[in-house]
Amino acid sequence: MSKPAFVFDAYGTLFDVHAAIGRHRAAAGPDADRFSDLWRLKQLEYTWTLTLSGQYTEFWTLTERALDYAFARFPSVDKGLRQKLLDAYFGLDAFPDARSALTDLRAAGCRTAILSNGSPRMLAGAVEAAKLGAVLDAVLSVDVIRMFKPRREVYALVTEHFKCRPNEVVFVSSNRWDVMGGAHFGFRGVWVNRAKAPDEYATPKPEAVLADLSGLIAMAG
Repeated sequence: MSKPAFVFDAYGTLFDVHAAIGRHRAAAGPDADRFSDLWRLKQLEYTWTLTLSGQYTEFWTLTERALDYAFARFPSVDKGLRQKLLDAYFGLDAFPDARSALTDLRAAGCRTAILSNGSPRMLAGAVEAAKLGAVLDAVLSVDVIRMFKPRREVYALVTEHFKCRPNEVVFVSSNRWDVMGGAHFGFRGVWVNRAKAPDEYATPKPEAVLADLSGLIAMAG
């Protein structure tokens, strides 16, 4: 390809995973942030442990299970919020820089895609709610191979779809472990470190570390 394809993780990178609790913060009470952090942590933990043990359960079911665990750990949060939180998660807010970054990359002649643990139904809902469909060439879900990141087979979905080599892909994620997995596969890894977290993987290093998505256009070639 003459220009790289830009492939994005969905949750935490394009879509704010804490937007669900943000819409119901007052009702959730003082433990709202810790509750949301645990919900996200257990959601990811389930993907890793299932994949390591050779099992697979759709990401939406894991999202529900993780939410129930968070309720059990934080009894101060009203369980009556469960359906409201799930409904909100199905249409998470996109980060403010998501649309402009994707639009600029498409205008520069680059192809764009999502590669996500999310189920097809979840991703379709998020993309539609954020109105990002017109600036994405593909939305790729792990559901077709029934295993989660950071398995190499997941990242291979991109090269198979675009008929390209790994080094022709700029892989963008806010999750450092995901950038590690993509870079190990051969992608040009970009860590969007919105939280200003310390690095935790010695190798392979990301090609770039950005505070937000606005710096991606410089890599469009």
